[in-house]
Amino acid sequence: MSIAAALGTEAATGPVGGAPHARPAVRARSGAYLLLLPGLAYLVVFFVLPVVSLLATSLYVPVPGGDIGQFQPALHWQNYPAAISQFWPELLRSFVFALIATVASLLIGYPMAYMIAVRARGRALLQGLLLVLLIAPFFTSFILRTVAWKQILADDAFVVTAMKWLHVLPPDGRLTATAFAVVAGLTYNFLPFMALPIYASLERLDTRLIEASGDLYASGPTTFWRVTMPLSMPGVVSGTLLTFIPASGDYVNSSLLGNPRSTAMIGQIVDSRFFRVVDYPTASVLSVVLMVAILILVALYIRRAGTEDLV
Repeated sequence: MSIAAALGTEAATGPVGGAPHARPAVRARSGAYLLLLPGLAYLVVFFVLPVVSLLATSLYVPVPGGDIGQFQPALHWQNYPAAISQFWPELLRSFVFALIATVASLLIGYPMAYMIAVRARGRALLQGLLLVLLIAPFFTSFILRTVAWKQILADDAFVVTAMKWLHVLPPDGRLTATAFAVVAGLTYNFLPFMALPIYASLERLDTRLIEASGDLYASGPTTFWRVTMPLSMPGVVSGTLLTFIPASGDYVNSSLLGNPRSTAMIGQIVDSRFFRVVDYPTASVLSVVLMVAILILVALYIRRAGTEDLV
């Protein structure tokens, strides 16, 4: 066969051995896309469409002359400044409460996770028992746990009585229906979300690094801040996000442990505007604002933390 004929044959059929390899690659990509279709369909139906509907509802206007709760589609962007100017204290309070609860959960949850992952390492029975105690609250309803916390902080309960006896609280002081009770409830309910990711990071920690730090004459605090804490940062970032995000939109703790005048959070406002006042546009506006604010704060936090596992 001549060189021209060989080139002509290759041009007509492709490189020798190329077609058999190309077809399996195409089939593999097609199969991967087919496997992704159920997940993509789920996201479109249960995430994308609800968000689009929420955005559309936030721009609705009342039907002229219609009954309460009747709205019609529009592009009324004035709903956003009106809702924000009216409910910015509740929005700000939600982030402040969530931030305080996140810091408190970190201060409480990190030692717990360290004890389980590092100090109890090698003692399977003790480690398992501590893990069970950590996740035990998940076996109880969120609302029941909050109601129980309300009983713990009741005016005639041991905590308030002891604080009054120690003169920490005035004789007419109380803990329920206060900001302290709301933050305490948030911290208690979301503490496992903080401790478990930190535990997962510390569980993978190579203890030989801690021993090497001691061999290099580093003190305990220096070893913690220079070795343990940096290696556990992915768990810290995950835990703070898993605590801060749901705590920002929580309304159960503020409803049961607080009062509607001074401790109301944005979740309560959304709930009342949607189910009681029947003001769907305002409820949608506040939901969108909360969602966008959380996305911005989370993006800034992840970028500042610099953990590549979460970017």
